[in-house]
Amino acid sequence: MTSETLEQGATRALDGRTRKMSTGRLGDRLFGLSAKGSGILLLVIMAAIAVFLIVKAVPALRADKANFLTSQEWNPDAAQSRFGIAQLTFGTVLSSVLALILATPVAVGIALFIAFYAPRRLADGLGYVVDLLAAVPSIVYGLWGLQFFVPKMNGVATFLHDDFGWIPLFGGDTVGGQCILTASIVLAIMILPIISSITREIFLQVPRANIEAALALGATRWEVIRMAVLPFGRSGMISASMLGLGRALGETIAVALVLGTASGISLHLLKPGGNTFAANIANTFAMAGKIGQSALIASGLVLFVITLLVNMAARAVISRRKEFV
Repeated sequence: MTSETLEQGATRALDGRTRKMSTGRLGDRLFGLSAKGSGILLLVIMAAIAVFLIVKAVPALRADKANFLTSQEWNPDAAQSRFGIAQLTFGTVLSSVLALILATPVAVGIALFIAFYAPRRLADGLGYVVDLLAAVPSIVYGLWGLQFFVPKMNGVATFLHDDFGWIPLFGGDTVGGQCILTASIVLAIMILPIISSITREIFLQVPRANIEAALALGATRWEVIRMAVLPFGRSGMISASMLGLGRALGETIAVALVLGTASGISLHLLKPGGNTFAANIANTFAMAGKIGQSALIASGLVLFVITLLVNMAARAVISRRKEFV
């Protein structure tokens, strides 16, 4: 083999590597541009939604004769439009936060059991079942809650009122199954698979070396979870909880079916009735007039802002714990 042949072979190999590097750089640039474009598109969509809500809400806000933020009255189609979001805000935040309090410990417990305690075959099947709950439509939860759960809650509400009525949350003059507590339990069941699925995946990403190091030091299984698993997955658990809270805040059909309508703000969880942003929109939009629909869109704008604030708060909490991200 002559030196000329060797030089030609080396030149061809170098040209091939150069082409591959050029193709790789082009792919990297295309991927970077597409990722950046997707992020910009998301921001544009969110801005467009915000602008739409603001434009549609302005006519009702101009016609409102009551204080939009503090009034509990909702009568936008009257000769003198009077409506406010105080009761809707209270009902939405109370039911969603209570659902989050009920769902999060159960969801984390399910995730820990599937990831570290259950045998592999049982864990795979149980994980599939939990994930499947997230695919159940809201209307199914609502119908189940209305037809099955609400009648059962009538007796539970009476028991809680009679035996624990000295606690302000369970007090009040009247009790019933269609109350904030019932709606919160249904919401908790709906958001439980979301929180559990994400938390389980985070737990499964814990470095095996961390777990083995804790076991080598003589730690029990619970000590391993407390010292190695939970610190690593803390930011993921917060993200999962906020995602579940976001669904609870915007849930419509299930809450509209389960929760009866009633006026006024009350801390009594067993009082029949209540209202939330989503349920109020679902129940009254079809019958509302022009100003009424604009008022409902204004309430949707407030719900949009609340959801953004919740996610911003979650990001702030996570950013303070970057060592676990």
